[in-house]
Formats: sequence, structure tokens, C-alpha cells
Amino acid sequence: MTSYAAAGVDIEAGDRAVELMKSRVARSRRPEVVDDASGFAGLFDASAFLRYRRPLLATSTDGVGTKVMLAQRLGKHDTIGIDLVGMVVDDLVVCGAEPLFMTDYIACGKVVPERIADIVGGVAEGCRLAGCALVGGETAEHPGAMGPDEYDLAGAGTGVVEADELLGPDRVVPGDVVLGLASSGVHSNGYSLVRHVIAKAGLDLERELPELDRTLGEELLTPTRVYSLDCLTLIRETEVHALSHITGGGLAANLARSLPETADAVLDRDSWTPPAIFEVLAGHGGVPQEEMDRTFNLGVGMCAIVPAAEADRAMALLIGRGLPAWVLGEIVPGEGQARFRQ
Repeated sequence: MTSYAAAGVDIEAGDRAVELMKSRVARSRRPEVVDDASGFAGLFDASAFLRYRRPLLATSTDGVGTKVMLAQRLGKHDTIGIDLVGMVVDDLVVCGAEPLFMTDYIACGKVVPERIADIVGGVAEGCRLAGCALVGGETAEHPGAMGPDEYDLAGAGTGVVEADELLGPDRVVPGDVVLGLASSGVHSNGYSLVRHVIAKAGLDLERELPELDRTLGEELLTPTRVYSLDCLTLIRETEVHALSHITGGGLAANLARSLPETADAVLDRDSWTPPAIFEVLAGHGGVPQEEMDRTFNLGVGMCAIVPAAEADRAMALLIGRGLPAWVLGEIVPGEGQARFRQ
């Protein structure tokens, strides 16, 4: 008999996945979330915006790239959702926006309820870490287009910022200080190169390398650090001129996006030591420094540009919250470029 199940789509498995993820999603709830009995949409009470003079809504969307392939290979699916949230909400916070809510989308070859619940549970945990709500999502089974153990995920987020408190290049001036905020590792960018190095060098993901204190796979699946609450606290308690989320393209390219055309960021490579995983990738893969610079965060996941007089207080605040931060460089007259000091 011809049926949807015969074509490879299991509706009952999808329903089971929804039941398994409900309690995890509930942990990300904000008071502004309103239940939609139909379940077709996520609702958010916009009367919360009445306290703003001129609220601007900010939106961002992203995925986690080929890092999902390592999660699938290692059979570990409960943290990849944190990566997704980090990629989305930390783009929002760059302009000063408070992340409010997210939705996610998972496409898979076969719905395995426990696996889907783990993935969404990670998204919900990421939202909790970011202070935003997971208000909805979609799981789609694509038999024939994807293998039964394959999946991909993406998400979109919405935030809000007061118009006259918008951060950005227009606030940055020579004399400002660039602070580096530590990454948790590779985050979610450059994994095509990571996988190329693994294949080229014949590295075993379950092997403990002498440079690392755990297996290579565990190191590479370390979830992306979620900076939004730290950055929002920094904005609230100190003066911040601009932020930069260090993702694809590396440190210099992303930081340049937060600079005016009249200023450069001059960075000191000696101001920090990149985590050992980057040494592993460069050494085993024969990856030159220039390629490392433009592919990975190298241990700097976010930058904050602050007035020099605020630098010490800003660093103390971040370190007090458990986030390593240091003076990475300075803003000088220039042409809108970020570069390392010669």
C-alpha cells in the first residue's frame, strides 16, 4: 500500500519528538511569551516595547555549517543547538540589541525522536544562556534528499534596541581601546577546513592529542560561547562604542565592519595565546598563519571597542562574570581597516 510512511516520512515519530522536547523548550521561556493554542505560530507580547522611546527591531538568521557533520559522526547532538543560538544572538547584540526570541528549523533524513529532542534541547539551552525565548520551530523529514543519520539546522532571532542607543562605527574614535573577549574554541566557523585537516592528517576524533586535555572530537564539539548577556551587561554598566562578533572571515575582517572609514584598529598578536586547538589544526594541516587568520577566531570570539578610560572597568566586569577579556589593541586614525601591529 502506498503511504507517506512508505515514502519515508514518519508522522508519529515527529509527534513523539515534539513531546520529548517540550520540557526543554519551557526552560527558555520569557514572561512576554504568549501561548498559541494552535501551535502554528510563536507569539510575543509587543506591549513590552511601550517602555522604549523608539524601539528598533533587529533580526538575524544563521546556521552552524559543517560542524553538524562532526556531531553526526560522533553521535553527540545535545550541544549543536547552543552553537546555533550563539551564531544568531551574538550577531544581534553587536548593534546593542537585546535578543528576545528565536525560532529554529531542522531538516533531516529520518526523524529519530530522541535525536531531535537533543538538538532542540541544545537550542533551548542556548536561548536560556542568551536570555531569549525559543518560541517555535519546524522539523522536516527529507528522505531521499538526506541520509537517515543526516540533518541540518538553522535559526532566526529577533531583538530590540533603543534607536539612540544603537552601537556602531559612528561612535568609534581614535584613542578608543579594543578589548578581546575569549572564545570557547573554534566556535562554528571554518569547519570545512577543520574536516579537511582531519582527513589530510588522518586524525582520529576519539584520540587524545598531547596538546589537548580531552579527545579531538570533544574539543571540536565544544559549543560556541554565547556572549549576549555579558555584552548587554557591559553596555548597561559601562560605555561601549561598538562590538564585533568574530565569525567567518576571522578577526581582522569582522572587526573592520565595526570601524568608521576614518579609523583603523591596530591589534597586538602578543596580547593573547590562542587555544591549543588552533596550534593542532595549523600544525597537522600545514595551514599558514594568513589562512588561520582569515578562517578562524583564534581564541577571540567577540571584540568590544570602548573609551580608554573605561577599559579597566570593562575588563574587570567581564572577568568578574567569568569571561576572560584583555586589551587587544587600539583605535588610531586610518581608513577603516583592522591590522596586526608590525
